[in-house]
Amino acid sequence: MRVLVTGVAGFLGSSLAETLRAQGIEVRGVDAFTPNYDPARKRANLSRLLRDPGFQLEEVDLRIAPPGSVLGGATHVVHLAALPGVRPSWGESFRAYAEHNILVTQRLLEAIPRGRAVERVVVASSSSIYGAPTRLPTPEDELPRPISPYGVTKLATEALVHAYRHERFLPAVSLRYFTVYGPRQRPDMGFHRFFEAARRGEPVTVYGDGRQTRDFTYVDDAVSATIAALTRPVPEVAYNVGGGNRVSLNEVLDTMGRIVGRPIERKHVEPQPGDPRDTASDTRLARRDLGFEPRTALEEGLRKQWEWQRNP
Repeated sequence: MRVLVTGVAGFLGSSLAETLRAQGIEVRGVDAFTPNYDPARKRANLSRLLRDPGFQLEEVDLRIAPPGSVLGGATHVVHLAALPGVRPSWGESFRAYAEHNILVTQRLLEAIPRGRAVERVVVASSSSIYGAPTRLPTPEDELPRPISPYGVTKLATEALVHAYRHERFLPAVSLRYFTVYGPRQRPDMGFHRFFEAARRGEPVTVYGDGRQTRDFTYVDDAVSATIAALTRPVPEVAYNVGGGNRVSLNEVLDTMGRIVGRPIERKHVEPQPGDPRDTASDTRLARRDLGFEPRTALEEGLRKQWEWQRNP
């Protein structure tokens, strides 16, 4: 088993690659080190892997380079490379989102040869495809109505997976991750920003009243689901991956206050366009087909992220 991981220097990608290597699986990692946040942080994510002879890194921009050149005899592919984030996807930046998220996915799927050389392709999707869902918890058959340009790009990547699976018989599947957190979380994401503000004794910015809810997924649970999707039969085209930790933002901040040892001051501002009021994953399909069972409670996961952030 030889796994190609695109976006390997990211939060989820580097954690996945380390887990695969711990299982003795060869990993070829690809990353463009886009400047959506400091590339030095991304390189730090790879510090352990770069000392491992079973890991290879290739710095490649898949918008330009022939995607087939990075396959390198891979038997399995995990495509995580994308521009993330709902709020930055509006306006002129959508062009970059369309290139990194849609065009790159199409080029990679097109480059994978027919036949059994590649046994499975797992493509990262997002709970953002649901927009403001009508059902909570939300099952996979909810009609997708994204309310952000970012969500539109992830829905387009899923449509590409479906097309190549249906017409080219590509053994591909999409995973709809719900708000992943934990050590190495991107600096623009909520938990990272909140803990950094707490370290400095500054108030955190809360968009809205703080009563909005999210289904939070610890990174190790997201990694476990991804590896299961690589290795187990997947009759469905897409699966929800959620932690079962649906809580309000106010509850999260209260928990963080207990962890850091002092209440976290909050500054409320207007909600941002594209942010859903609530998210919650119905993971019955993932439990049935992937054996998925999230194991990390929210407070435990937050403590682990805090330890990582305060001891970089």
